[in-house]
Amino acid sequence: MKSSLEIAQEAELKPIETIAERTGLLPEEFEPYGRHKAKVSLDVLERLKDAPDGKLICVSGVTPTRAGEGKTTTAVSLTQGLGAIGKDPLLCLREPSLGPVFGIKGGAAGGGLAQVVPMEDLNLHFTGDIHAVGAANNLLAALLDASILHGNPHSIDALRIGWRRAIDMNDRALRDVAIGLGGRANGYPRETGFDITAASEVMAILAVSRDLRDLRARLGAITVAHSYKGGTPVTAEDLGAAGAMTVLLKDALKPNLIQTLEGQPCLMHCGPFANIAHGNSSLVADLIGLKLGDYVVTESGFGSDMGMEKLFNIVCRKAGIRPSAVVLVATVRALKHHGGLEPDQQAERARGLAAIAIGAANLHRHLQIVTSFGLPCVVAVNRRPEDTDEEVELVRALAVEGGAVAAEVNDGFANGGEGAAAFAEAVAAACDHEPDFKLTYEDDDPIEVKIKKIATEVYGARDVVFYMDAERKIQQFKNEGLDKLPICMAKTHLSISADASLLGAPQDFTLPVRDIRAYTGAGWLVPLAGDIQQMPGLGRTPAALNVDIDESGRTVGLF
Repeated sequence: MKSSLEIAQEAELKPIETIAERTGLLPEEFEPYGRHKAKVSLDVLERLKDAPDGKLICVSGVTPTRAGEGKTTTAVSLTQGLGAIGKDPLLCLREPSLGPVFGIKGGAAGGGLAQVVPMEDLNLHFTGDIHAVGAANNLLAALLDASILHGNPHSIDALRIGWRRAIDMNDRALRDVAIGLGGRANGYPRETGFDITAASEVMAILAVSRDLRDLRARLGAITVAHSYKGGTPVTAEDLGAAGAMTVLLKDALKPNLIQTLEGQPCLMHCGPFANIAHGNSSLVADLIGLKLGDYVVTESGFGSDMGMEKLFNIVCRKAGIRPSAVVLVATVRALKHHGGLEPDQQAERARGLAAIAIGAANLHRHLQIVTSFGLPCVVAVNRRPEDTDEEVELVRALAVEGGAVAAEVNDGFANGGEGAAAFAEAVAAACDHEPDFKLTYEDDDPIEVKIKKIATEVYGARDVVFYMDAERKIQQFKNEGLDKLPICMAKTHLSISADASLLGAPQDFTLPVRDIRAYTGAGWLVPLAGDIQQMPGLGRTPAALNVDIDESGRTVGLF
């Protein structure tokens, strides 16, 4: 089989005007970016405000291995499969960050015959949205330091500055830095750091803003520091930064329209990670999709304990959206991993089947998480070339045993929409169930209670331990009236716990919360659990080492 990049490069794409027209957009409601990409105007929401909403399907997964288990491929497969059985689907995906593209995971276009295209464009600079987020973030940082240098009119306490710079790359050397060296002309020296752009509050704000006015208000509400006079918050509005930041982001607020290999529409927009941010594409993409499609397939980052939990407890809470069903992606490889077998040990039949049975504890825990929200769940066994029929059937049986309403094989990678048709039929049937959707915590629950409910009811923890910095922040946020905000947990994606070494379904563990950040513009609190970092690093052999240009000028090695 050809590589995913070769398949994408050889695909005959439809003009984006054709995709837009088939999707139901009027000519004035989209702006082409070249031949195969377009920006979608938010005006479509006003035109279709009285139209009925489609059904929202969340694609989540079991706890993945470091390479990922193919949730994007499955989301694309489902969209193509729904098209193959005569449905009218629309796909919502996040924009890829250059950090993972050049890191261990590679791109985020799907794979094989289940891709969104143009693959190279969307995996690299696309329409410039993520660059705009970084520019707006760093403009605020520059205005903050300039204000301190030029008389510090807001009495900013240099020891209580929370705003960091951002860059769209995995660069661990920038986690903690010193700035302002070289004399007074370069500012006052202080310690700070960089977050990856996907983890910045500006990205979070872009992903939940409903329109330009909402975006402007949220950017202004960002807390960048506190004053040394009474410890009052200093905001982006105080610094005069919000207007210029909004101008930088006004086009980035519009979702991007692209297509699957089989011509279904995809709104690809925003790119927050699910382990250090809320891990879902934009609210406006979902809202537009629900007006244009009968089924909206949206992929949430990492496992159901990560992006899915945040989609429900944050996005759905704020937007009043009610999902219809969940797809939980499982692989033979992941279950063997959670059963104690590493890739070089997974070929032996008897050991492999035994490991799958043990690793199913992780699958069953994720099924429990889904059902705790009152939603029906279909397990998609994302088939890999090395998987045997016996292994795949065992995973399906274990999924139904664990509470899935159905478990189907996803062969979309090899066979496109036809390979996902039975899977799509099962998901469409699940959407006909009447969900009893419920959230994990109430708005009025104290901060500690919200965090403990997520830890115990979602992760299965025994208790939570709050470090001294976290306890101090909780009291501070209560004093500042932020205790009604929802929780966006930052923790490892490699375990349901905060300890990446705890595989399967950990029990009797304590969740350590070392610090909490307030995203006052986005509108939530971010507890940092365990040793999670908001700036990833490159490994020994990152994907960037494989990317190059061949003699004809075509990209090679991108995946």
